[in-house]
Amino acid sequence: MPIDPTVPLSRCRNIGIAAHIDAGKTTTTERILFYTGLTHKLGEVHEGTAVMDYLPQERERGITITAAATTTYWHWLGEKYRVNIIDTPGHVDFTVEVERSMRVLDGAITVFCGVAGVQPQSETVWRQANRYKVPRLCFVNKMDRAGANFFGVVEQIRERLGAKAVPVQVPIGAEDQFRGVVDLVTLEARIWNEADYGMTYKVIPIPAELQGEVEKWRAFLLESVAEYDDALLEKYLSDPASITPEDIRRAIRRGTIQMELFPVLAGSAFKNKGVQSLLDAVCAYLPSPTEVKPASGLNPKTEQVETRPADPNAPFAALAFKIVTDPFVGKLTFIRVYSGTLRAGSYVLNTRTGQKERISRLVQMHANKQNLIEEVSAGDIAAVVGVREVRTGDTLCDEAHPIALEAMTFPEPVIQKAIEPKTQADSDKLSLALSKLSEEDPTFRFWVDEESLQTIIAGMGELHLEIIVDRLRREFKVEVNEGEPQVAYRETITTSVVHRELFKKQTGGRGKYADVVIEFSPLEKGHFEFINEIKGGVIPKEFIPAVEKGIRQAMNDGIIAGYPATGIRARLFDGGFHEVDSDSLSFEIAARYAFREGCRKANPILLEPIMKVEVETPEEYMGGIVGDLNRRRGQITGMTARGGLQVVTALVPLKELFGYVTQLRTLSSGRAYAVMEFSHYQPVPPHIQEHIVAQAKGIREKESV
Repeated sequence: MPIDPTVPLSRCRNIGIAAHIDAGKTTTTERILFYTGLTHKLGEVHEGTAVMDYLPQERERGITITAAATTTYWHWLGEKYRVNIIDTPGHVDFTVEVERSMRVLDGAITVFCGVAGVQPQSETVWRQANRYKVPRLCFVNKMDRAGANFFGVVEQIRERLGAKAVPVQVPIGAEDQFRGVVDLVTLEARIWNEADYGMTYKVIPIPAELQGEVEKWRAFLLESVAEYDDALLEKYLSDPASITPEDIRRAIRRGTIQMELFPVLAGSAFKNKGVQSLLDAVCAYLPSPTEVKPASGLNPKTEQVETRPADPNAPFAALAFKIVTDPFVGKLTFIRVYSGTLRAGSYVLNTRTGQKERISRLVQMHANKQNLIEEVSAGDIAAVVGVREVRTGDTLCDEAHPIALEAMTFPEPVIQKAIEPKTQADSDKLSLALSKLSEEDPTFRFWVDEESLQTIIAGMGELHLEIIVDRLRREFKVEVNEGEPQVAYRETITTSVVHRELFKKQTGGRGKYADVVIEFSPLEKGHFEFINEIKGGVIPKEFIPAVEKGIRQAMNDGIIAGYPATGIRARLFDGGFHEVDSDSLSFEIAARYAFREGCRKANPILLEPIMKVEVETPEEYMGGIVGDLNRRRGQITGMTARGGLQVVTALVPLKELFGYVTQLRTLSSGRAYAVMEFSHYQPVPPHIQEHIVAQAKGIREKESV
């Protein structure tokens, strides 16, 4: 669908759809595409026909792996609106896709299951949206399912997410009796027609049995929103009968954009009920690009903070938020344009690299299909072809008006495994394929282990690495053998130590000389801190960076078992140098030795990643599941009932969770399921640490023979 230039920026909506796995995000998106006329056949996740789940792995597994973007149009109150939609994954292994989508959105729809309510990943995506200050609508989906409870979910949103959830609808019926909704703004009851897949609906009088419920929630709505609009407040206090739907919408809109309230709607996307009302709410309550705070960033020349308004005539500034390798056009860079206009064939500046890049083509995306366009303006989401040196989070801007917009932060990988190519031909292609995959996904890393010469891949979970290997085979035609998954342990120190390292080497001619005195101490928050307290020039200024570099390099090799070190403060406060023999390399080597020897005396320990696990299970399997978690060194943190199921939350070391999903299926006859996400690092128990250190030592000795 080509971009319609007649739709003003004030009627443009950049929205994302986010939720816990299996709450119905992709089905909701598919219905939006169908009702807006972008598709003419209903795509179904369970049949593998969803338009937005276009990867083969997504269609086979029935899950979303990569965020997909599309543009569509919707008519509301006689006006045409452009809606740019990003459908995001629910699985925690692909949380990066939600993170980068939230960074570029103006508003979002958070989908909740009408039965399960607020689930673990619902909390994660809610926190991500809070971090990027994204106003939201809540859509309570699956109202047709047994156990669905609309007002129960509203209560959970308030309690668990600490959000002011305000229903703007009351459902008509529930479970298999769910037929439609009563709109609390217009006091109109809508019943969807099943014969035409819910494309049309009938407006009926409010059912008599719902009259009391509707009056109660209408009063609650007016009370909740009156404070956001003075005119509405005056009418509410003096003449409630004179309040118009427009008065209420205006107040809801203000409260929503200020992120002080969150309108809640009901529906069943799969049964084609409630999606049109959701689209109306997107137009009514979520902000346009002109209503959100202007993008701000640093001018690299002046180091001053500057802003960019959502104006097509302002200097161009856009954020690259996603990179995809396309088999036909090469590298596709998804951008969100914050200000200005970009035309195909023009040049932009990449602030990070300082390089000029030519934009050879501009495309509007519809899942994995591309429509060529001539230009993009403020508020648009599109993809560009031709940018070579680009990473996720880079700013592309006007050369004459440089700006570096705030980049994104991504979590560190927690799991790794070794892979090796099956043939020499695969070996040649492997490195290139992995480079492309790591460009696309900032939470995926790979490197070659210097000692074993194995290629190590690292990611956010077993499923994440499984998908990476699957993509290597399918997309890049690279066959690999896989090793067992390994835990990404870290090392740190627990006490302070002062160490002097004197490095002297005489080889005939000019020698090597460096003398450093460094205090190593534990750092509570953060990875590494270097403090230079050299006074009186006992070590010349030009050698100080070499000391820091040497320590950083040594940290990668660890202290006791070869895992990267973290949480360490290094304070350089004394030392010495030789007029002739000292150079940067001497100080770098001395610092490496100082770290290795000094930290061994500072009671080093291993840290292991701990996962937050939430298991939903029928009550009869509770005993076996809790016992199994205890055997896995799990610490049970909570047990609650939710939607007829028991929910167990626990903190469990990642090492103990390999193969857990399979074991859980066995324990519960396939009826329980678990969601896990990284929580924090904590010390490994001493007896397990001894075993890991001995194992690492044995491997090193074997490799050195």
